[in-house]
Amino acid sequence: MLALEARDLTVSARIGEATVPAIRGLSFALAPGKILGLVGESGAGKTMIGRAIAQLLPAGFAITAGSLLFEGEDLLTMTAARRRALLGRAIAFIPQAPMTALNPVLTIGAQFDEHLSRLGLKSRKERRDRAVAVLTAARLPHADDLLTQYPHQLSGGMCQRVLIALAFAGNPRLIIADEPTTALDVTMHPPILRLVAEMQRQHGTAVIFITHDLRLAAQLCDDVIVMYAGRAVESGPARTVFAMPAHPYTRCLQLANPAMSAERRTLYVLPDQMPGLMQLAHIAGCHFAPRCPLVTAECRREEPAQIVVAPSHTAACIRAAATASICATGGEFNVPAASAAPLLRVENLSKHFITSRGPFSRAHNVAAVKDVSFTIAENEFVALVGESGSGKSTVAKLLVGLEQPSSGRIVFDGADLTAPSLRRRAWRAGSLQMVFQDPQSALNPRRRIASIVTQAMEAGSRPASMEERLKRTKELLAEVGLPADIAARLPGQLSGGQRQRVNIARALCRVPKVLVADEIVSGLDVSIQAQLLNLLARLRLELGFAMLFISHDLSVVRQLCSRVLVMYRGEIVEEGPVEKVFGNPQHPHTQALLSSVPPDEADKEWPLLQAN
Repeated sequence: MLALEARDLTVSARIGEATVPAIRGLSFALAPGKILGLVGESGAGKTMIGRAIAQLLPAGFAITAGSLLFEGEDLLTMTAARRRALLGRAIAFIPQAPMTALNPVLTIGAQFDEHLSRLGLKSRKERRDRAVAVLTAARLPHADDLLTQYPHQLSGGMCQRVLIALAFAGNPRLIIADEPTTALDVTMHPPILRLVAEMQRQHGTAVIFITHDLRLAAQLCDDVIVMYAGRAVESGPARTVFAMPAHPYTRCLQLANPAMSAERRTLYVLPDQMPGLMQLAHIAGCHFAPRCPLVTAECRREEPAQIVVAPSHTAACIRAAATASICATGGEFNVPAASAAPLLRVENLSKHFITSRGPFSRAHNVAAVKDVSFTIAENEFVALVGESGSGKSTVAKLLVGLEQPSSGRIVFDGADLTAPSLRRRAWRAGSLQMVFQDPQSALNPRRRIASIVTQAMEAGSRPASMEERLKRTKELLAEVGLPADIAARLPGQLSGGQRQRVNIARALCRVPKVLVADEIVSGLDVSIQAQLLNLLARLRLELGFAMLFISHDLSVVRQLCSRVLVMYRGEIVEEGPVEKVFGNPQHPHTQALLSSVPPDEADKEWPLLQAN
């Protein structure tokens, strides 16, 4: 019996007097113990499929045709009581935003206790033991202590692992994982994915894996569906689809992905954006035609049917045979030489936190950053990499004044920023800007996007006029790949990837001397990531700003940065030019980071996924 089967599933949105399909005629079959990958850009409909399964569609959306069968039962026609009995037990979800998915007023232990109690575990000790077991399996250290902490006391990656552990706690038969590894550093990908594989072997768990990481999908998934504008444009065995893509969209996504081994080149950027629901009703023919490099007049006349490319491999394209001819048109990716004089100098920086498990327990002095020293020159992009909890985000907060150092100095443009007043002055002048990891909490939910991205223009002796701000809003939104009509919306009306782009646009409003970017592209699909990486490279040449780039994606680091700092347990354990460090890593932690990156080639095995 199939774990999940969709038959001509259609989800429609009511927009004014019109009904526009957001998911169109989707069909697939997922067997127990198999993983189905859903890939595509933001707005393609990937998350909408998970929402349809849970019957948690946004207001104005409804399932208007088709069926969804879970182990033979139609989720669309069963009673609400039966559906509630399945959700959370037999069907579990791993949401995309870890910092907002967990209850901020309950400890991790209380949230596990509540969930496991609902699943039928009567004994408090049994619930605690089960929570410790799954947290340990998710590679979270000191699980007993973790149960007493609140979500805000954990890093984004740790919160994501907590959500993964919660999903697996009840041994479900189907898991919908929406970007479950986005917030995790690369060393966590293999153990988390091995956890998924172990659950499949032990319990026959089926998984719908929503991701923008094509390399990860190629290594993890049995089958893959490439979504575009609510339609499956290509589907088949994952290795086959990515080794021999038959739809131009799939090929373009591959070319937009930075590589770990090939020569650095300007990444392929898809023109324009994916059409929104209002635009779909006015596009005749193939919906990808306005962006397709192989488009012909015939493509614009009618939407192509699915054709069989190979056994179990289909594509909705009349020019599938020509897809292999698409190649990157960008030239060599030049990294300019940095100035010899340092613009930012960090000297013996340390940060200690006093932690306590309760009002009567003994306080502990925890060193989050230990004696860190580095420099960033003008026009230099420096990467800071390491595991979650290694101290990367703490260093970023120390630089922009959100945390006060316990010891050490931060010297920026010749001024010692250890004095809080000088640090605030540098920040207000726009010299130091930061892009935060979680755009949901970084954006004011009550301000329109136009007001958010030009907020820096409110300060100073002469605030900008409304006309100047509107003009700058259009420029910034275009630079980060957002349509102009986004300006009138609120953050809550945007997807996670769109909110992150707004976050980046706000930081670039007044071009800073140093941009501190904390996981700046971790929540973005590869096409927008390519656009932003090319944008940052271009702005570096044109404007000459420097950047501290915090990331767990080593391929992005290799594409963008000239120098890398490797951080482990609060210390910098290795540093040097990117090509030298990645080509011949000396420290065991650097070696572990690099071995955790999936290979560029879809037909090459990833040994760590099979490791015990």
